[in-house]
Amino acid sequence: MKTFSIKTPIWSTPLAFIFNLLWVYVIYGLCRLVFFFQNYDTFASGVAQLDATNVAVGIGFFDTSAILYTNALYALLMLLPLHWKEQKVWRIVAKGVYLVVNGLAIAVNMGDAVYFKYTGRRTTMSVFHEFSNEGNMGTILGREMLHHWHLVVLTLLFIFLLWRVYVHPRSAKPARPRWAYYVVQVVMLGAFVPLCVAGMRGGFTTAVRPITISNANQYVNQPSEAALILNTPFSMIRTIGKKTFVDPQYFPKAQLDSLYSPVHLPASEAPMRRKNVVVLIMESFGSEYVGSLNPQFDGGRYKGYTPFLDSLITRSLTFEQSFCNGRKSIDGMPSVLSSIPMFVEPFFLTPASLNHLSGLAGELKKENYHTAFFHGAENGSMGFQAFSRATGFKEYYGRTEFNADKRFRGDKDFDGTWAIWDAPFLQFYAQKMGELPQPFMTSVFTASSHAPYAVPKELAAQYPEEGGSPLHKCVRYADDALRQFFETARKQPWYDNTLFVITADHTSISTHPEYQTPLGVFRVPILFFDPSGEISPERRRGIAQQIDIMPTVLGHLGYPRPFIAFGNNLFETSAEETFSVAYENGFYLFTQGNYVLTFDGTETKSVHNYVTDPLCRQNLIGRVPQQEKMEQRLKAVIQSYMSRMINDQVAHP
Repeated sequence: MKTFSIKTPIWSTPLAFIFNLLWVYVIYGLCRLVFFFQNYDTFASGVAQLDATNVAVGIGFFDTSAILYTNALYALLMLLPLHWKEQKVWRIVAKGVYLVVNGLAIAVNMGDAVYFKYTGRRTTMSVFHEFSNEGNMGTILGREMLHHWHLVVLTLLFIFLLWRVYVHPRSAKPARPRWAYYVVQVVMLGAFVPLCVAGMRGGFTTAVRPITISNANQYVNQPSEAALILNTPFSMIRTIGKKTFVDPQYFPKAQLDSLYSPVHLPASEAPMRRKNVVVLIMESFGSEYVGSLNPQFDGGRYKGYTPFLDSLITRSLTFEQSFCNGRKSIDGMPSVLSSIPMFVEPFFLTPASLNHLSGLAGELKKENYHTAFFHGAENGSMGFQAFSRATGFKEYYGRTEFNADKRFRGDKDFDGTWAIWDAPFLQFYAQKMGELPQPFMTSVFTASSHAPYAVPKELAAQYPEEGGSPLHKCVRYADDALRQFFETARKQPWYDNTLFVITADHTSISTHPEYQTPLGVFRVPILFFDPSGEISPERRRGIAQQIDIMPTVLGHLGYPRPFIAFGNNLFETSAEETFSVAYENGFYLFTQGNYVLTFDGTETKSVHNYVTDPLCRQNLIGRVPQQEKMEQRLKAVIQSYMSRMINDQVAHP
């Protein structure tokens, strides 16, 4: 099978180069269509409101930048004013470079069509750090490829088209006169270089700084839609070696502390309650799956998939609105246990993770609490073991410790991909706590509600597919595992003297548009349950977020020392003052009262009343009196966070 060839003398190589580069644009467009339809539920509600011309311009900017970055070497091989480049060997090398770099670009674009469901953003270079400790990535990738075989076929098809439609320049000696050949080649290279620089930067003028991921937001209405404008090669290239934290210096130090301070001081000199603290972080347990948190669905008939959690909510303190502070598992652990939100990049993956750190475990350890963290995956997985140790957990119990416990079946309870199934591992957790000295502070991170969305084979009939998502059966299984955990725990001598906190690490696959908005993708349950009745069961007004858990627990216990936490003590903060913060696709989201404000680091881009406008379609920017105060508080939170991360001031006041 022969590929195409241009035989025009002198212009042969430049014309072939231009055609081949344009063909890459077509392939990027096909990848974006696949990305859109693979994630249609995420974009369906808002795509009709997008300005088609604006979107096309944005796509053009970002695809141009990515294509020029990745094809720079190919351009050099094709445009150097040397007559050797028309020879066969040079042509083969040039085509090889073209196919390899653009084949990789196709692969990462198509891979993100799947991974986006879990992160809500295009993949950046942090992905290599995120999974660097996983020894089973080959197995996981293999299973995902089998599960999404149609995407693998399309990827191979696109690479085949890249090869088949490739245009070769003429393979011959340069045309006479020689001087004309070299003039044309020099002119073409001279013209291409400034065009290439401008394309990479996103503009010609010196006033234009190189475009970054956040620039995509100017072409869409919601942060999640920025993924349609971006492409994965660009997102990865532009995050190579980037400085994560920069102090924006919005306010002088004295004014900053008056607007917001993460320093929490003891509220009284009363003796500390020496209660055990148990924090359960449930994988992918978004609020959408909890029937009692969604009475508006199905005319009040929606039951959800968490009957036990629903029953526990009636005996717990919850809040009208509750949110996570990130979109990944590695965001959830710092938020829940150390009151550190995800800003810009997952905290685990930034240089600040080497700072002096603290958290619930570290603070309670100072009061002679025994501390232990539990995670049923391979020891070291996701960096949890390192983070737990850095934040004060004395002991770590993972798959290794579970397998060594003769009361359980060891690796017979391994799910084959990630971790020990939730039901046996939570039983291990409950029984191990019975062996710890009191008071103790422990936390467990579950795993069974994670892709590839399976339940134990012997229980498949008990947990069938339901509700239009493969995740729902896993949520129901994990909820049942939680029920069995509490059945065991309530028989333990430590149970009545324990404060339980239950939340999720992040949200996941959604089937309701209300949970696909920029704010909806952060909704998770947060419960405070005290069997002794010291915390009254109620659904309280206001907002709760993951980073509120640490200061709320320490405040309730009457912790006698000052500490750093970026959240609020929910027992001491009025409903009007509670808030939540998050970061997605270059935008900060700040929620307070009935409003959610989006901020790009420089200015407010939108304000929505998420209570009366749950799909966030009506932008109220400039029409809400609370906007200025909300923006000022958000700026103070951002500046305090950045400054403390840069200066290693997170562990101690």
